[in-house]
Amino acid sequence: MNKIKVVTTLNTEMIDITAQVQELVAGYKTSGSVCSVFIPHTTAGITINENADPAVRRDMLVELNKIVPEREYFTHIEGNSAAHIKASLIGSSVTVLIENGKLALGTWQGIYLCEFDGPRAREVWVQVINSI
Repeated sequence: MNKIKVVTTLNTEMIDITAQVQELVAGYKTSGSVCSVFIPHTTAGITINENADPAVRRDMLVELNKIVPEREYFTHIEGNSAAHIKASLIGSSVTVLIENGKLALGTWQGIYLCEFDGPRAREVWVQVINSI
């Protein structure tokens, strides 16, 4: 397993980690391998989405904040229940096929760490599973 370290700077943000993941899978030249990208945190998520227009990331965060705004009535003692809910909605992992040492992503796709309780130091775990 490989680890990517990411330091977030805002309370909520989406950080493109595609290049770092690609660097880790570059040595896997076989077809049929898969890459699992997992975040071991309960207030951050991992997703695949458009990486051509940064407005998409902003729009996603705005809408997530509308769906799950900070609420005074949340009872979690740390006060970050909204971050936990958003992380569960986004999910903690994605799986990407590897073809000839490259992530098999669509033309406009990128892999994003979604921060919902920053700023923080985060880790992303990357595991490549070879085909049989």
